[in-house]
Parts: sequence; structure tokens; C-alpha cells
Amino acid sequence: MIAECQVDYVGRLTAHLPMARRLLLVKNDGSVSVHADDRAYKPLNWMSPPCRLVEQPVPDGAAGTALWVVTNKAGEELRIILGEVELDSSHELGIDPGLVKDGVEAHLQELLAEHVQTLGPGYTLVRREYMTAIGPVDLLCRDASGGSVAVEIKRRGEIDGVEQLTRYLELMNRDSTLAPVSGVFAAQLIKPQARTLAEDRGIRCLILDYDALRGTESTEFRLF
Repeated sequence: MIAECQVDYVGRLTAHLPMARRLLLVKNDGSVSVHADDRAYKPLNWMSPPCRLVEQPVPDGAAGTALWVVTNKAGEELRIILGEVELDSSHELGIDPGLVKDGVEAHLQELLAEHVQTLGPGYTLVRREYMTAIGPVDLLCRDASGGSVAVEIKRRGEIDGVEQLTRYLELMNRDSTLAPVSGVFAAQLIKPQARTLAEDRGIRCLILDYDALRGTESTEFRLF
């Protein structure tokens, strides 16, 4: 909806947006957000799901055509007084396939499986998407001595990825046919905090060169 509106947030604090033309989004996930014609994607104010939207009469003395009261589970309210409505439409978008980017985890996994020697001399691939009770490990490999190695692959390596691999390793090391299982945390970029946590837990970190895995040469100038 595009409409003149006044917005008041009442909760842990109070915030007021005076009457002006804005974009109002009410999504199927229950969220309600108020946008101006700037700030990129960030709304001026919003209410995250789960919340409930009820239309009420405009209070006495207030100018407007309707009052939306949006309440979340904590009892906080977003009170939206609507003025002149320029556009009011509803659209079913359907299931979104998600953002697909070159170099995301799935493609990195495929490339690293094809070039498993990137992990080290003598490494062999046992299986991609090795299933555990809490989800699939990206790669299950054997090192040169035959030991089991679980590889978790991320485009950007952060602490949550290390925690994820840690949980996989704990489960896999209970399996006598696999144990002992070591871990490799592989990513195009690994944040310092994630590297510190991984190394503290005995997990090896590996930086992936996407162009090298694809067999392409960078066109950037190099010092050496």
C-alpha cells in the first residue's frame, strides 16, 4: 500500500513518524513494515512476526481514514493512522527459489569434491553430503593415512560454521566405523574469530581459491 500515514510505536520505547506519504508492506509471514523513498531496504519502522493486525476506527480528533493496530507477542504496538490511500493492492508471490550466486557453498562443494587433492596430498573423497542425525556434512574424505575427515564448506567462514562442524564431529566420532574423525573448515574467507575458535578445537582451516578450483587464472596484477 502507498498512502499518507502517521506511525507510532509503543513498547520498550516510543517513536513517532508524522503524517507523510510512505510504502506499507504487509507480508504473508505476518510482518508489517513502513518504508520511505530512501534508506535502501531498511524500513523506518516495522513489526516482526508473529504479530496481529487489527483495523479500528480512527480515534476522535485524529485525521485519517483508518487505524491499523499491529501487536506482537510481547504486547508492543505499531499504530498506523492511514490518510489518503494512493495504491492498495495484494499479490501472491509464491515460493521463492532463493538467491543463486556464483561461488556459493553448493558450487564450492562440487569443485572441492572434484579437486579433493586441494585438501592435501593423498586425500580421497568418500562421499558428498554425508548424512548425520543433525544434517549433512559437505564432504567425507580420507586422508593419506586412511583417517576420516569431515569437511564443512562455506563461502564466508564465521563462528556459526565452526560450531556447525563441531557438532558434526561430535556425532561422527561416536561411530566406531569412522572414528577418529578430524575436521577441515574450508571457505573463501575465514574471519579471524572463526579461525581462532576452529584451531582451538583442533579443526584445520583452509582458504579456497575459487578461480583456481575452476581452473581459471585471475586477470589481476600480482606482485609475485
